[in-house]
Amino acid sequence: MQLTVGELAKRSGLTVRTLHHYDAIGLLRPSSRSDAGYRLYGQADIERLHRIQALRQLGLALADIGQALSGPQPPLAEVVDRQIAQLDRDLADAARLRERLVHLRAQLSSGQSPDLADWLETLEQMTMYEKYFTPEELKALPLHTDPDVLPAWSALVTAVQSAMDRGATPDDADAQQLALQWMEMVGRGTGNNPAFLLRLRTMTEKEPGMRERSGITPALERFVEESMVSARLAIFERYLDEHEMQRMRQHYGKQMYAWPELIAELRAALADGVPAHDPAVQAMAQRWMAMFRAYAGDDPATHAKIREAYAKEPELRTGSSVDDALLAYVREAAASATARPH
Repeated sequence: MQLTVGELAKRSGLTVRTLHHYDAIGLLRPSSRSDAGYRLYGQADIERLHRIQALRQLGLALADIGQALSGPQPPLAEVVDRQIAQLDRDLADAARLRERLVHLRAQLSSGQSPDLADWLETLEQMTMYEKYFTPEELKALPLHTDPDVLPAWSALVTAVQSAMDRGATPDDADAQQLALQWMEMVGRGTGNNPAFLLRLRTMTEKEPGMRERSGITPALERFVEESMVSARLAIFERYLDEHEMQRMRQHYGKQMYAWPELIAELRAALADGVPAHDPAVQAMAQRWMAMFRAYAGDDPATHAKIREAYAKEPELRTGSSVDDALLAYVREAAASATARPH
């Protein structure tokens, strides 16, 4: 079967002018001509045209395409595979863009009316998240997917800043309550995933625009941290005597960001089915116990009181993603590490 230039243009979606240009520069010359001198394109010509268009879609200039086609040609199946891979990437990009637009639409539906600058900032922020999270992780990150989370964060940041502006201290009851609400938002925004929390902290440190847009300045962050420590110490006071509290006040909170890292490692091991007696898990459990003793001391009676507090006071665990299954895993690993022969 042979096609005239007009027929090929119609079937391929190209223009006659484009096909004439390809002929003029030697990129695609018809393999034969009719008795009347009209260009006729055969099977081999159409296959070459497919290669040309595939390379154009990959961003090559016509001159580079001509050079590429002058040498040994890969099988056409490989060319098609490359096209499929490129289309997959394009579809993924389009899906991410759609998610961003759905997010903006949800903001509008909730009563927010962002102007063009707000829209562009939101898109920039969504792109920023993609530097630190995979597409699969973003689907599991409520801060990214739940349209109610960002407004709730913004309202809480405003409330904390107002408390600071009126001279509140971390020991004030209202500051402590705000800090506990903050930890609830941490859990809500990260889906109780400590690995996501660490990633968000890294993003905040490395992306100056993140702090500017969120209003979470270093001073505000320190205020929340100090208020959270004070709030939790106030809870521990219900269970510990003054001597025990002296050590707690001195050491509790010093390893605030070491805990999420360790918890994330343990949760990953538990999710992967790594047994508690595995040496790596035992080592993590020993780190856990060392960090616990840093503020709890070595007295088993004090340990029992602190564990009672954690069991009875859910606010001590809020935002930490520590549940009974993880605690049981740590205790089993710690016990097996103690029992193993040295």
